[in-house]
Amino acid sequence: MTTRTLLRSGHVISMDPAVGDLPQGDVLVEDGRIAAVEPEISADAEVLDMSGHIVIPGFVDTHRHTWEAPIRGVAPDATLDDYFVDILDTFAPLYTPEDVYAANLAGALECLNAGITTLVDWSHINNTPDHPDAAIQGLAESGIRAQYAYGSANTSLADYWFESKIAMPADDVRRIRSTHFASDDGLLTMGLATRGPGFCVNEVVAAEWALARELGIPITVHVAMGRLAGRFGMVKQLHGMGLLGPDTTYVHCCYFSEEEWRMVADSGGTVSVAPQVELQMGHGWPPVMQAIEHGLRPSLSIDVVTTVPGDMFTQIRAAFGAERARVNADCWQANMPVPSNMLTARQMLEIATLNGAHVAGLEDRTGSLTPGKRADIVAIDATALNVAPVHDAAAAVTLCADVSNVDTVLVDGVIHKRDGRLVADTGRALRLVAAARDRLLAAKETKEAKGETGERAPA
Repeated sequence: MTTRTLLRSGHVISMDPAVGDLPQGDVLVEDGRIAAVEPEISADAEVLDMSGHIVIPGFVDTHRHTWEAPIRGVAPDATLDDYFVDILDTFAPLYTPEDVYAANLAGALECLNAGITTLVDWSHINNTPDHPDAAIQGLAESGIRAQYAYGSANTSLADYWFESKIAMPADDVRRIRSTHFASDDGLLTMGLATRGPGFCVNEVVAAEWALARELGIPITVHVAMGRLAGRFGMVKQLHGMGLLGPDTTYVHCCYFSEEEWRMVADSGGTVSVAPQVELQMGHGWPPVMQAIEHGLRPSLSIDVVTTVPGDMFTQIRAAFGAERARVNADCWQANMPVPSNMLTARQMLEIATLNGAHVAGLEDRTGSLTPGKRADIVAIDATALNVAPVHDAAAAVTLCADVSNVDTVLVDGVIHKRDGRLVADTGRALRLVAAARDRLLAAKETKEAKGETGERAPA
């Protein structure tokens, strides 16, 4: 039996040039697929009244350490150097599988509540074989579309991040692939979250890249962020090892040389930028326009809720403001007019939706309201005081709206938020994540009482 849902009379921003924008339009969903986007549709379907709403594709977060949800806000003033010690060497070794499950369930529901329908979960918390299973269970129960990126353990900063000689356990990665991701057609798919050159010896780098390609899964790696990684020339090293390819997403990219930008572009690689974290923690300037100027389609990501908010509206504004501030300052200094290719509010919406799907390897399924794609749809309440009156619908989303205006969220045609409320047992998720917080804080206090403190990364 066919299940139909009709989103009626919204201001539709499809992000598909062939479909365009419909100031008043309908979106018909059949069995989880977008069947039609037209000014008016008649169908036997459950009707969602979208009048007064802006209907967009769901946001795509291409890099989030979802396991950190129980320690939200513990490092508000942290630099990147602080983060390695305060989070990776202090909290990460204490995580149980139950903590990871609670984190991923609550963190994924947080995403859905904020209109993020697709997530790349950069899960470098696999301290035991039970940890990845728990992470995947949390994602699955939330109903989000996600790429689970299997990462290393984090039981010792020295062992896993300072020229590490420890590769991810290939047999366990293969187990996770065969057990949970035998097909690449589901809501959840798999990637490999690697540490890369500078953080690992070359033998480990080569082994992990080879493992990902053996299993046919994409690779995601942090590069060129902060004073430390900015000196590694990581992409140049990967190029020298013959490892660059279109299956790799490069996260941050703040200190790329011109040569490295060309290498990424020429190899077909993709880019994820986490603007608020990069500005706040000292990774470097978010390189959104640099990526565009090199023919790339940058995406946006949240990164860590230990230090920044977990919503896409924050990232859009951080990237938009930072990029325009940088260009304006340069032009002022040079006494010349600003260029015509300054970032626009409309571009930011494309970067947060369609580009994100491209970077996550899911553009054939999501990222735009295109007939035939899966129905990952968000409706923004445009009647709220902080959004109305609407002059430019794209700008209303990118520069006016916030999480409180996310009224309706569908993933694969399933309604996960209706009338501004999640359709989920949020009470249970909150209890679980609070219990994880309490256990982790108690374990941290015990560790500190024993005098077990972390080592700061070399400057």
